[in-house]
Amino acid sequence: MYLARLRAENFRIFGAVVSESGGPDESLDISFSRGTNVLVGENDSGKTAIVDAIRLCLQTAAADFYRISRDDFHTGDGGRADTFSITCRFEELSAEEQAAFLELLTSDGKGNAVLYVSFKAQLMDSLRNRVSVTTRTGPEGKGPALDGAARELLRATYLRPLRDAEAELRSGRGSRLSQILAGYPAMKEQENNDFDAENDSASTLVGILRRAEHHIGQNAAVAAAREDINTAYLQKFAIGSDVLRGKIGVAGDATLPRALERLELTLFSASDEWTRRGLGYNNALFMAAELLLLGKGDIAPLLLIEEPEAHLHPQLQTRIMDLLSEQTAGAEESTTAPVQVILTTHSPNLASAMPVGSLTLVARGRTFSLAPEHTRLSEGDYAFLSRFLDVTKANMFFARGVAVVEGDAEAIFLPALARAMGRSFNEQGISVVNVGHVGLFRYSRVFQRDGQQIPVPVACIRDRDLVPKDTSEKMRGELRCSAEMTQADIEKHVAGLKAGDEGPVETFVSDHWTLEYDLAAASWPMAILMHQAVRAARSSVSSWPGADKLKTLTDAARLEVETWQVNGDSLAKVALRIYEPLRLNNASKTITAQHAADLLESTTLTEDNLPPYLVAAFDHICAEADR
Repeated sequence: MYLARLRAENFRIFGAVVSESGGPDESLDISFSRGTNVLVGENDSGKTAIVDAIRLCLQTAAADFYRISRDDFHTGDGGRADTFSITCRFEELSAEEQAAFLELLTSDGKGNAVLYVSFKAQLMDSLRNRVSVTTRTGPEGKGPALDGAARELLRATYLRPLRDAEAELRSGRGSRLSQILAGYPAMKEQENNDFDAENDSASTLVGILRRAEHHIGQNAAVAAAREDINTAYLQKFAIGSDVLRGKIGVAGDATLPRALERLELTLFSASDEWTRRGLGYNNALFMAAELLLLGKGDIAPLLLIEEPEAHLHPQLQTRIMDLLSEQTAGAEESTTAPVQVILTTHSPNLASAMPVGSLTLVARGRTFSLAPEHTRLSEGDYAFLSRFLDVTKANMFFARGVAVVEGDAEAIFLPALARAMGRSFNEQGISVVNVGHVGLFRYSRVFQRDGQQIPVPVACIRDRDLVPKDTSEKMRGELRCSAEMTQADIEKHVAGLKAGDEGPVETFVSDHWTLEYDLAAASWPMAILMHQAVRAARSSVSSWPGADKLKTLTDAARLEVETWQVNGDSLAKVALRIYEPLRLNNASKTITAQHAADLLESTTLTEDNLPPYLVAAFDHICAEADR
């Protein structure tokens, strides 16, 4: 069996099924698969609340205690709620699992047995933080109470985000390592005391501990110290018939729990020498210890991990995900799922390493599964993304807005241009995804779905690729000329470029030709800047020019554009001259964009100086941040 669905109402960021204002459903209703489930999204979007809801409902194998506070109760337009509820639904129970939870099961109406665990909390006294809680079964929480034996079977393994891996693996009373080892199947027979004093032999942990106590007690130095304490001191403290005698031995009782609490787990080098390791490797060691138990039992092994990337470099992050994938391998086909993993992450490395269908985007307290049945992605799109979705593109899962562009020049220059306009992409949480000249809508379709839309605006910025009037045959190449087309033909061409628009996705097509041409044709200040950038790029082929040479080049370029303007040349004609070196590959578009971005630092521009399609694109992707 596995955790198939989680519902929560009035818990933290998640509100009521029907809001007090009569608005949309604000509650949590999320489905999980049997394998690995990855929750992605920006900070404070609700990822941790989902994990904590599971922890509250099922509890965890560690000895940590979750204390409910008034902050766990949702605050909405009508104030703070005084109750919240969480319900976990388990499906596909085996015959053995159905037997274990027999009296607690519910039918799903199709003859299948399902298990509901419902947790409800009521705020009794907000000033004293008194909360009443109940955990029952049944879809509405009206079934039998979840007894101790059943609860123990459902406990999840939880790895918190800010974990002190080294401390967790140290020896000590109630240590996490001792708890893990106590549950390891091979440890069951270790609680037998097989110490044979006559033959001085022992094989179990308890037997070895008893043997150690025996030998310590017989040690000459220990015996002498004990005798000295008893005869020289304690005997003189005795009053009347009271006899005081001391014994030196191993601390604690010789039981399996005490034996396990004396153990610790550390990393050793290849030469079998102990060496202190960094936080990352200790974190990996702690995960290995926790995974030791998962899959050893028969009932719903569930692993909750927050930010597995903590303290790990990208390559080790990928190795961790490979390990988790191995643990869940075959989960979709198996009737007894090995391990179900639910993890949260802020790492584009992890997001890009997992199949897109295993991701759930969490945004503004709402969840959006990217599984095939929920998105507009085709089977071919999933195959494409599994191959080409890298770490630089995966940052779109954590953004408040996404700009999808077709090349390096756009990826370099557009953020600088937005910043110059006072709309910094960094400040507004905008990610730029450079897809080259293929797959533009394959990425944008990630954000399209039936029903409730993902509240992340996506702007696809692309070239019109129609040459303007008076373009030379050499520059024109195979492209069509807009002057030779009817207005209807042009509109049809542009509509074809926007064929993927729907929901939060909108395509912004250049007003004339390409980004560079349209920038130069937008205004005289932009024409000067682009001519300066192209001139600088042509001088940067073999080496980057120094500051003095750059100033000479840019001053000459400015003077040249100003001369054209005085002579009465049109902006369209000037833009063709400026763009010609780029079109004929006599200058690099990418290097031109780098110089243009640098020049923006000393150039004063207004929105009126920019191509209208770029202004509209900035308005679209910054809409959520501007609210």
